[in-house]
Amino acid sequence: QTLAQIDLWANKDKYEKSVYRLSKKLDEEVARLHLEKIGVVLTKLTKAQADYLNVPMDGPYKPEHYRY
Repeated sequence: QTLAQIDLWANKDKYEKSVYRLSKKLDEEVARLHLEKIGVVLTKLTKAQADYLNVPMDGPYKPEHYRY
């Protein structure tokens, strides 16, 4: 929620008063922070892995139609 609030504040001209889904980029950042807090160490995708999966190296990793 905090990251969403920061994004809303920092980009307030971009948003109308409405209900929005959290962007996949922010959602994955929340997941990374949670995993870090519980001691999980993630590695970054290599270019070869990202190309194979057809995703950006830094995410988001799920397609736009995917719902969490």
